[in-house]
Amino acid sequence: MTAIHTGHATLAHKLVDKLKHRAYLPVMTYDADLDAKGLLCPLPVLKARKRLQALASGQILRVIADDPAAIVDVPHFCAEAGHALIDMSDGDGGQIYLIRKA
Repeated sequence: MTAIHTGHATLAHKLVDKLKHRAYLPVMTYDADLDAKGLLCPLPVLKARKRLQALASGQILRVIADDPAAIVDVPHFCAEAGHALIDMSDGDGGQIYLIRKA
């Protein structure tokens, strides 16, 4: 399992580095919200998948998670499911992910 996470961790860290170095981050609106703080892997991703099922294509889900594994799991989930991870930032007691449904 470590080898799988290593490759995705590199991708996730590159994304985080890219997002952290933006000079301007516009305020993003979202259509649904998921507070996954206190949940451990794989629950944040499973709950995000369930919440996304109720959304229409193009709508945005905001997920807040404090599980350290989410920094790898959420980008991987989005890539595998075809959703767009449009933002990833620190705040509100954890990592905030904005996911646009495919």
